[in-house]
Amino acid sequence: MDKSRMLMWIAGIGAALCYSAGWAQSSAANFPNKPVTIVLPYTTGASTDIETRLYMPRLMENLGQPVLIDYRPGAGSSLGTIYVSKAAPDGYTILSVTPGFSVYPAFFPLDKLPYDPIKEFAPISLVNKRSAMLLVHPSLGVKTFPEYLAYARAHPGDINFGTSGGGGIFHIVGAWLHSATNTKATFIHYKGAGPMNTDLIAGRVHVAPGLPFVVAPYVKAGKVLPIAAMTAERSKYMPDLKTLAEYGVTDYNYVSWSGVLAPARTPEAIVNRWSAAFAFVAKAPEVIKKMESDSAEMVGATPEQFRQSLAVEVARWRRVVQENNIKLEE
Repeated sequence: MDKSRMLMWIAGIGAALCYSAGWAQSSAANFPNKPVTIVLPYTTGASTDIETRLYMPRLMENLGQPVLIDYRPGAGSSLGTIYVSKAAPDGYTILSVTPGFSVYPAFFPLDKLPYDPIKEFAPISLVNKRSAMLLVHPSLGVKTFPEYLAYARAHPGDINFGTSGGGGIFHIVGAWLHSATNTKATFIHYKGAGPMNTDLIAGRVHVAPGLPFVVAPYVKAGKVLPIAAMTAERSKYMPDLKTLAEYGVTDYNYVSWSGVLAPARTPEAIVNRWSAAFAFVAKAPEVIKKMESDSAEMVGATPEQFRQSLAVEVARWRRVVQENNIKLEE
């Protein structure tokens, strides 16, 4: 290529980049000017569905546009997730996620990921978080976590530990707990938390993780007993319940959360616009009141804060899955 053609080529590239930058700035400045869509990779009636519907009036108030929900469940929530990863990075299609988003890729080699939770998405906000607790059925005959450990060590494999699905987050945190305490349990996998909780309350499984707002009536009635908080710090919703860390299970921390992401390469200004909208929602009194009644804390974290917490979660779950040799089909 001669010098003149080289200069023309460079000028063309520069013009294209300027046009692209100008388009992004213009799009961000006008965003949103039409309805926006939040993709839920879960079924209707799930907690994320209920939460999103709670947020919608305030989101529409802040964004000035209708907010639509697109349900795309299936394949461990990966169908909807992959759909959004390939959507136009213009802010009009975003994704609602829970811890499963950072867990699912841990079952695949790095060169065969169904989606890359870090590279293929632009974090918008960690919207809320919930504390989880370890629950036992009274028939097991233990009332404290030390008693649970003593029983598990005296009866290796005899404890039935309920999960909401093989390879799901409850399976992983259960395997992590027993690996960290050098104990064994038999995992009983259910197709969702609903049937798992039913069998826990009936005593058909001995122990399972639980979220306070789901099992509070059964705890109050004495049908299940909370023996430890599964978070690193005590929850303000159950301040008297000691954490697993306080019992010596170091580095253990499971927090249930909900967040939103956009496709990678979404302009920063649009990501920030969405983040501001969710921060607005997180401060709405009626939202705070309803979520607190469900033992959830509104967060409204910034994109960078959510990016950092996601990186920690993705690395943690890959390590836990590999160290415990957990298989997706189990």
